[in-house]
Amino acid sequence: MSIAPSIGQSSDEDEVVAAINTTPLVDVMLVLLIIFLITIPVVTHTVPVDLPKESNQPRLTKPENINLAVTRDGVVYWNELRIASNEQLLARLKQVSRAEPQPEVQIRGDASAPYEHVGRVVLACQRAGILKIGFITEPPPRG
Repeated sequence: MSIAPSIGQSSDEDEVVAAINTTPLVDVMLVLLIIFLITIPVVTHTVPVDLPKESNQPRLTKPENINLAVTRDGVVYWNELRIASNEQLLARLKQVSRAEPQPEVQIRGDASAPYEHVGRVVLACQRAGILKIGFITEPPPRG
């Protein structure tokens, strides 16, 4: 018996099959398809909630609006003018609250400022009788 392949002779034992057996691949794919068909509808069912629509409109700052900035150290600025104390802030807010129509107070608080500093400004606005208080924030980056 020789080890070299014989040319021209065909025997059932020495025949090499060059085709890929795809039966296991098809079986695996069918199982995955069935799993996905069962699990995807379960995942996609959620409680129906009417979410608010995003409106990206630039805010127009009217010249009569008052911009109060609160730094992380608690320093308050009135349209870029530093306010020395809470009493001075309250006095200026009381003076502005008498104006007709009353201007809106827009508060810009530093993100790392403790809430206590921003809360003092809100409390001063409430004590002065300011009716419209707004907070200026920066939207999160997209993507």
